[in-house]
Amino acid sequence: MTSLERVLGGADASYTPADDTDRVEVPLHICDKQVPPAAESLLGRCEFYYRPLHDEFIDKTGVATWEVVRAWATRWNPFDDVEVVRRLLANRDLLVAPSSTHEHWSRHSNFMMRHIGCEHQPPDYYVSYGYYYCYTYGERLRPRLSPQGQDWLDQARYWLQFNIEVGLKDNMDGDEINVVCRRYPNRSVEMTVPRLELEIDKATFKSFAFNTHVPAYLDAGLADLSISDLFKIGGQPNIEEWLDRETWRQAIDSGIEVGKEKAVRAGELISNTARTAAEAVSGAARQGADAVDRALQALTRHLR
Repeated sequence: MTSLERVLGGADASYTPADDTDRVEVPLHICDKQVPPAAESLLGRCEFYYRPLHDEFIDKTGVATWEVVRAWATRWNPFDDVEVVRRLLANRDLLVAPSSTHEHWSRHSNFMMRHIGCEHQPPDYYVSYGYYYCYTYGERLRPRLSPQGQDWLDQARYWLQFNIEVGLKDNMDGDEINVVCRRYPNRSVEMTVPRLELEIDKATFKSFAFNTHVPAYLDAGLADLSISDLFKIGGQPNIEEWLDRETWRQAIDSGIEVGKEKAVRAGELISNTARTAAEAVSGAARQGADAVDRALQALTRHLR
């Protein structure tokens, strides 16, 4: 007997919503691939990905080694926690509603309540990349950044989640996904994913999410940050995460655009009567490029 069968008790089962005294029939097998939109007010918050109700996950958020968390997330079955499943089922109608702001809503819990007994698991990105690094990055980095850097951190989170919403919506409508980079249109993302399958295939979802990181970082204003902020962003490297080929590609793609912009700005400062100053600016630009490279390397590890 599966954990869901222990909770639901049969081929068809009942649960009682928190705001109702009538028992409502819930089929044991639900597989709803239609992804309702997230509430705009939740975009940019770590809870967007995963609101930690499972004690097992809460314990893992304190693990220092990223590789342990990533490996655990790939095999973890959130449906095994009977008490959490019961709590979510009691509020299922609210958790699957479009633009829900229920206290237990997240992309993770929303997926669970749309896929009951059909063997589909939420993308592990929601836990291993999304919530873990959203939380960790903010806790450790924010106090060290300038006000401009903190604003960039907030904006990057917003655009990361906004881009995911765009991709999910596109996949509800068809096979083509198009995530626009507003600041650098040449870094927009186009993917072809079978309709309604983006959230179902974990590997495809991870690739999609990684692809949308570059436009998110750039649209948030990465090129506007000071060298000091860039060095702080890049100050917590984690070699385990850099074994991922997609991570390196993100850093390179973003770095190219930021490097171009900083080079243009440096050139604007050069005058015919200030050759010495020009040389100094050129040196600063090179230093800035190094800082950008380090920042982007850390970004693709921490801010997911």
